[in-house]
Amino acid sequence: FYLTPPQVNSILKASEYSFKVPEFDGKNVSSVLGFDSNQLPANAPIEDRRSAATCLQTRGMLLGVFDGHAGCACAQAVSERLFYYIAVSLLPHETLLEIEDAVESGRALLPILQWHKHPNDYFSKEASKLYFNSLRTYWQELIDLNSGETTDVKEALINAFKRLDNDISLEAQVGDSNSFLNYLVLRVAFSGATACVAHVDGVDLHIANTGDSRAMLGVQEEDGSWSAVNLSYDHNAQNKNEVERVKTEHPKSEEKNLVKQDRLLGLLMPFRAFGDVKFKWSIELQKRVIESGPDQLNENEYAKFIPPNYHTPPYLTAEPEVIYHRLRPQDKFLVLATDGLWETMHRQDVARIVGEYLTGVHHQQPIAVGGYKVTLGQMHGLLTERRARISSEFEDQNAATHLIRHAVGHNEFGTVDHERLSKMLSLPEELARMYRDDITIIVVQFNSHVI
Repeated sequence: FYLTPPQVNSILKASEYSFKVPEFDGKNVSSVLGFDSNQLPANAPIEDRRSAATCLQTRGMLLGVFDGHAGCACAQAVSERLFYYIAVSLLPHETLLEIEDAVESGRALLPILQWHKHPNDYFSKEASKLYFNSLRTYWQELIDLNSGETTDVKEALINAFKRLDNDISLEAQVGDSNSFLNYLVLRVAFSGATACVAHVDGVDLHIANTGDSRAMLGVQEEDGSWSAVNLSYDHNAQNKNEVERVKTEHPKSEEKNLVKQDRLLGLLMPFRAFGDVKFKWSIELQKRVIESGPDQLNENEYAKFIPPNYHTPPYLTAEPEVIYHRLRPQDKFLVLATDGLWETMHRQDVARIVGEYLTGVHHQQPIAVGGYKVTLGQMHGLLTERRARISSEFEDQNAATHLIRHAVGHNEFGTVDHERLSKMLSLPEELARMYRDDITIIVVQFNSHVI
């Protein structure tokens, strides 16, 4: 189909969300000015999720993107639960005691997070009690373990990721007497999700990454140009250290079967993920849970098969790699995005496009025609198009939308081609997935004056 520009815009803007950090007394004390986020589905329903929240009992802001596979159940659960685990891991001992005391005496709880959510980002109400009970068990253990030391952010992030993954696994093993909930916890555990999360507190930026979504910093150089700094590493076959890590965790006899066709056991692209109990539980446990589980699980082909050469589980971990960066005045923004973006765009282009969007300054690159034979008429067309584009370049009110427009619609000259954009957005569901992946982006803008 040919979509008109307004139709293209309504598709691109359907899930956009922006949040501006409120100023106090006209003095902005936060290092974050605000953020823009957006999603473009390729799967139906979309398997990506996103989250953003302000920590109310400690300082700082949490933002994250989650890329689900084998369905959206695990990504959904992680997107609504992980930040609570992180927030609780960061709380001082007295606050944990206050919260536990409030629960015991039936008083109202101190709010831990202020969520910044798009109306489409829903919470599964049916599971909220179960999720709360698991979280409460966690903070009770933190109270018992209290060593009196303040929690290190890096440690808190690692503990929260591992503990949530552990709870997802436990809930599926225990099951639930409510058949709907029972099927839900199993779907969460048998599907999987990667996660890339940022915690920003003043000049301290921590990125916790599990899997192959990415975090990238946009830096403005002295001459006004833009460069990109990677703040995460993909956990997949392209990462030599990650391949080595997997090999050291299993006997030498398994070496040749661990990574096949760039996939874990020949099946899974990311080497770290939440859920995916197919790659974590023993064969006996998998069989027992599936046999005692609801009929729908028995019909689920993904749940039934056992990965080939499966001898010494777990093969997969949800433990994140945490990178710390101290923000500098030239660090202008952070991009968190699922691999759907990075498959189509180089980080250098992402830094330039977002940087120019945020500053409204468009550096004219010389037109590169890269080995194409171009007639004078075509060159004239390119220049005319470029002039028209500059006037309409910043029509998007949202940096993430602007980036998605480029990711899906750019041509070989690096400019947005409306016809290409129209074609890519009008592909039927079953075809869309062959040309692109779900894309989820959060662009966080920093306040250089505060930094």
